[in-house]
This record gives sequence, C-alpha cells and structure tokens, in this order.
Amino acid sequence: MSSDMQLHAVASLLRRGHSLDQFSTGLTLLAALLGLGQWLLGRMDPWLLLFSAVLFTLGVLQKYWALRVAFDADLFQRVADGTQPLAERTEALDRALSALGLQPAERGGRLWTERSHGALRLLRRQSLLLAAQVILTLGFILSSPWLAFQT
Repeated sequence: MSSDMQLHAVASLLRRGHSLDQFSTGLTLLAALLGLGQWLLGRMDPWLLLFSAVLFTLGVLQKYWALRVAFDADLFQRVADGTQPLAERTEALDRALSALGLQPAERGGRLWTERSHGALRLLRRQSLLLAAQVILTLGFILSSPWLAFQT
C-alpha cells in the first residue's frame, strides 16, 4: 500500500505543473504581444524584439515539458488508482507505452522509484524554464528606461 501512496504523492506533485504552465502561458503571450505589437506599429526595437523572441522561445520549451509532466501525472494517477496488484498495473502500462511507441520495450519493468525520479526531473525542468522567463521579464522591467530616476 505504501507504494500506492507514493504514486498518489508523485501524481499530486506533477499536477502542480499545471499552475506553472498557466503562469508561463501568460508570459509567453506577453512576449508574443510585444513582438507583434512592434511589427504592427512599424517600430522595431532590436532589444525588445530579442527579449520577445527569447521569452517566447522559453515559453514554448516550457509548454513542451508541461505536456510531458501532465501526461506523467495522469499515468501515475491511473496506476495509483488501479485495483490489480502493482506488478500487473506496471506490466500493462509498459505494454501500452511500448505499443504506442512512447517507450522502448527494454525500458519496461523499471522500479517506480526510478520512474518517480524521472517524472519529477521533468517537473524541475519545467520549473527552471518558468524561472528563466520570470528572471528575464523582471530584468527587462528593471532595466527599462521608464524606471530611470532623474535627479
């Protein structure tokens, strides 16, 4: 039973990736609006354009990891909620992933602790990309000319 509880805990942690993704989506949309706004106004500031491109790229990469994390969260939850013995649920999952081409057959049969560490590593990658977006945005805001203090 403790392994089922561990699977539930990992699934719960992975579901937190959705909140990270929502915040990142806002920053990514901001980047897209800044980039498109320059083009529509016909005034291209190279630094603002670079900022928009980097922020948007980080957002797209974060979205990829968010999709992977959400997929893993669903899988962990499904396995944790199963009624068969854990070994049978694991074998069924491995067969399904192999049949879909999402996992090589030789990777099947891994321990759930190893799978948990891998899934949480994806969540950390997602978090790091969001952190990079936030730091870039704050750096841009703090270095912007409208914050210059005149004495």
